[in-house]
Parts: sequence; structure tokens; C-alpha cells
Amino acid sequence: MDIKITTLAGKDAGKASLSDKIFGLDPREDLLQRVVRWQLAKKQQGTHKTKGRSEISRTGAKMYRQKGTGRARHSSARVPQFRGGGRAHGPVVRSHEHELPKKVRALGLKHALSAKAKASNLIVIDDLALPEAKTKALVASFQKLGLDNALMIGGAEIDANFKQAAANIPNIDVLPIQGINVYDILRRGTLVLSKSAIEALEERFK
Repeated sequence: MDIKITTLAGKDAGKASLSDKIFGLDPREDLLQRVVRWQLAKKQQGTHKTKGRSEISRTGAKMYRQKGTGRARHSSARVPQFRGGGRAHGPVVRSHEHELPKKVRALGLKHALSAKAKASNLIVIDDLALPEAKTKALVASFQKLGLDNALMIGGAEIDANFKQAAANIPNIDVLPIQGINVYDILRRGTLVLSKSAIEALEERFK
């Protein structure tokens, strides 16, 4: 499939041919959901923790005599029934990661790219670079292109001026091609790829 290439100023810069094996697939929501779930589980800290009865600092002496009080039999004040006692079956520090085959991850990325292309939410820009790190100028360029919620993917290295200018613009994310991922593609309305990003993707999936 062919797509028009534009400049940051909104001018025509030719056409690019996109591989149908990467951008022309019929998107599968189940694949995208699996990859997003894997990413978010990997991202989750898992540092939530409560103390069990064995971790509570409290006397181990029997609370009161076994018989004759008319109350229930208790031997410890650390049990969950009492205020300040340990929590029963509470959360513990653990990893939420789970396995997902590399082929499924790669296929999920292709389907995410195809979803953006199919929805006409894909823009190709010749180069993500600025002569000066001016946020005001970049906002004006985005307004010409109709970008208010977008993920920008550059080459192996992002131009320092462009990265600095885009840092303070809300709902705009900038990533190098190594950082491209399904979750960030789907969470933004428009996907913006540079020519070098397309070349790197085609080289990766050839």
C-alpha cells in the first residue's frame, strides 16, 4: 500500500510504499488484548504487602485463662480477629509477569500497526527534526497536521531539539524505533512514523 509523506510544515514530500505484511493485516482484537495485558502485567510493580500474624510485633502470652471467663478461647492477640492483628491471606510481594511467545508479540505489533493504517490514523513524516528546540513552533506544526493526540516514532536516535520541544506538549509521546510497542500505539489516537522508522520496521520483519 502507498501512503503520502509530509513534512512537519505540512508540505508534500512524496510517497512511501508500506508492506502489506506489516500494515495490511486484518486487525485481531484478541491478539492486541493479549499483548497489552502482557505489557501491563510486566509493568505492574507488585510491591503491595500486608503483615500476616507471624509478622506482628505483639506479646505471645495467652490473653486470658482458658476457662471461666465466658468468652471465646483465644491464645494469641496476633490473629486477624483482633484490631492490630495480622491480615489473613493478604497480598504479598510478587511479580505479575507471565510468559507470551515472541512470535505472538511480533504479530501483535503488526496488527497494531495495521489497525492504525486501516483506521486512517497513520501519518508518515520525512524527518522528525527541528533546527531549534521551540515548543511553540512545534505546536503550530502539529495544528497544521491536525495532531492533538499522537505517538511519534523516530529512528534509532531522536533529534534532541525535537524531543525537547515535544516534552511539554500534552498527549504527545516521542519514542525511538526500539521503543515501539502495542500499548503506546493503541493509547494514542494517531501514529506518526518517520521514514527511518518505516525502514527499520521493514528490516525487522522482513
